[in-house]
Amino acid sequence: MELLDPSSPDDYEGAVRPGPLWRHALWVAVITVLGVGLGWAGALYRIGPEEYGLPSAAPGALWPYLLAWTATGLAAAAALRAAAARVPVYAPEGIAVVLTMLGTRLSLGWRPEAPVLGAMAGAALTAAAIWCALALRSGSHGNRGGGGTSGG
Repeated sequence: MELLDPSSPDDYEGAVRPGPLWRHALWVAVITVLGVGLGWAGALYRIGPEEYGLPSAAPGALWPYLLAWTATGLAAAAALRAAAARVPVYAPEGIAVVLTMLGTRLSLGWRPEAPVLGAMAGAALTAAAIWCALALRSGSHGNRGGGGTSGG
């Protein structure tokens, strides 16, 4: 049963994900579109009263915010996928989607000025870089199995 083979790299979390460049690029594009789309969809609805919840999408041009978060999402997803191609990374798609979705949702709700938008994008990219660094560090120490022994 080759379909259930656990040695397949995409069958479980924390697997190294090698492959051709087109596959990585497609993954990055799909994850980014998913994150921006979910953020945009979330901005169309309000949960709860206006004074307690996130505001729905503020009036004004939304394309600059969608483009900014698409670029940010592409960078974050590319970094996560590049790390996942070298060492096991736990949930790179989830991290990329959540960072992109939250940034898109917040930006469309409040329409921040450019410096604040840049700081939000920087925070998202920093979070992705930290996630990658943690995975690369633990991967370089040989902790891929996670089942070490303790002395005592």
